[in-house]
Amino acid sequence: MLAQKNEQKTIPDLGIQIPQVYLPKSNIDLSKWAVIACDQFTSEPEYWHEVEKFVGKSLSTLNLIFPEVYLENEDKDERVKNIQIMMKKYIEDDIFELHEGLIYVERTINGKTRKGIMLCLDLEQYDFKGNSKVLIHPTEGTIVDRLPPRVKVREGAVLELPHILVLIDDPNHTVIESVSKAKADLKKLYDFELMLSSGHLAGYSVTEELENQVIESLRMLAKHENFINKYNLNEDASVLLFAMGDGNHSMAAAKEYWEQIKSQVGMNHPARYALVEIENVHDEALEFEPIHRVLFNMNKDLLVELKNYFGENFVYSAVSSFEEMTRSVDSVEGQKQVVGLVRGGNQFGVIEIANPKSNLAVGTIQSFLDSFMENAGAEKIDYVHGEDVLKKIASQNEHVGFYLAGMHKSDLFKTVIVDGVLPRKAFSMGEAKEKRFYMEARKISD
Repeated sequence: MLAQKNEQKTIPDLGIQIPQVYLPKSNIDLSKWAVIACDQFTSEPEYWHEVEKFVGKSLSTLNLIFPEVYLENEDKDERVKNIQIMMKKYIEDDIFELHEGLIYVERTINGKTRKGIMLCLDLEQYDFKGNSKVLIHPTEGTIVDRLPPRVKVREGAVLELPHILVLIDDPNHTVIESVSKAKADLKKLYDFELMLSSGHLAGYSVTEELENQVIESLRMLAKHENFINKYNLNEDASVLLFAMGDGNHSMAAAKEYWEQIKSQVGMNHPARYALVEIENVHDEALEFEPIHRVLFNMNKDLLVELKNYFGENFVYSAVSSFEEMTRSVDSVEGQKQVVGLVRGGNQFGVIEIANPKSNLAVGTIQSFLDSFMENAGAEKIDYVHGEDVLKKIASQNEHVGFYLAGMHKSDLFKTVIVDGVLPRKAFSMGEAKEKRFYMEARKISD
């Protein structure tokens, strides 16, 4: 069994803790150990079947997570129970070694390398329900119905495994990049190819000297005077240091669980913190991708319902191909809002909405979709990454897809500060295969 210190280094003014992380021992095949975030490929069970086939009976984080493609299955309670059993078994079987301190991470895919640092964030400094006086903000609306399964896993879990990516706004590259420059002198913790053509992952132990440098650089970003000057805000504005990138619902589930237990366990409990990877929104390798919408098994005439909802502000134009549709949407500039439409039988078109109530096209169409689904317009809605996936699924009979353009990542922090959270599923940090893989674990209970 691994020994773990009770006292861990915390930096309250920044809402962070220096983590104690469990890593698989060197004899474990990391290409089978690490699997992609549970909320990916939710409409593509064949992907997860490939993962299961590749992993086989090997030690793997696949046994410690709940892929959300299976959320509707009847065996979901049994899956949760088995996850919690396997966590304890892996610890008892002594497959981990304990690492204390920050971890510098590099993820390479499609010729680009994203840089990040693993640390813990204080859930007391995070609120997905609208409190703007905390350091950690969601960037999108939270779908509360998606939280219970994740909370249930966490309730009986010994470990947490993070796929959460959190952004900092560091245009001068003072935080993560200060560690990157010293990479050659750092101890390598892992270095391997990820499964199913998902790129390469490497992690390095951050020295105490560099750790202190990271803390001080974050402190400069969080300095109130610097913050209000950067965004041209009023003196009473509260500092936003960390903005959720990916994994908003996992972070929200951790918060919900912490709120449930903190009166019983006290404020020094490890579940008060969540292990995340922070990345710089100005990292050149970090790209914001749109998240498209798919409706399954339509019950109503979509174009009629769109016209009823938007009235004279709605215009639909048919186009001859998927490529023409994407060009029409991607080339739009200024305040004009357009959304692409893919319908069964390879029908394509462009929706244009005048006088929109939302600042973003994704918010405008999402307001319609919420109403449409509340009135049983379709059997199910899903949110998918990538043009190919959208076209493949939405071109099937009785299905419909909505194609959206991406947002500019440089606008993220200012938009969240001034306007509040974006519409849910407004953007994605890369496409599905670029998402974070489960690699590290952290103990959150005995």
